[in-house]
Amino acid sequence: MPEPAGTVLAFDFGEKRIGVAVGETTLRQAHPLTVIHAHANAERFAAIAALIAEWQPARLVVGLPGTVDGAPHALAARCTRFANQLHGRFGLPVAFADERLTSVEAETRLRESGHDAKRAKAHLDAVAAQLILQTYFDTEHHAHATTS
Repeated sequence: MPEPAGTVLAFDFGEKRIGVAVGETTLRQAHPLTVIHAHANAERFAAIAALIAEWQPARLVVGLPGTVDGAPHALAARCTRFANQLHGRFGLPVAFADERLTSVEAETRLRESGHDAKRAKAHLDAVAAQLILQTYFDTEHHAHATTS
């Protein structure tokens, strides 16, 4: 299935926060966008709906966690459920991208760019989402499952 041209929003799903990144399929370059701090599902999906209305993405990407040895992570089932909810609510195709070690890499990048621990934490999930989206763009054949 050819990838639809246009904007892509990516999500680093977490139980407390959801990091969001944005990129364009033609440029294949991801950028951190925001962090959703809402705890209730209704508030989370309202914030996501506002982002979808603003950015008009052609596709969504959700990070799928795994362990370093490739085994499923405990949060993987919740991420898959979140992806299915996104698809069901917004009718957009949703792809998965490997998110192993993205939080560690995001923390390293923020520290190297001069953020102290407190300021870095505020941006950590958005940068992790950026890394997830960049992984998606850099994976030539997008071998991960897609909900269409």
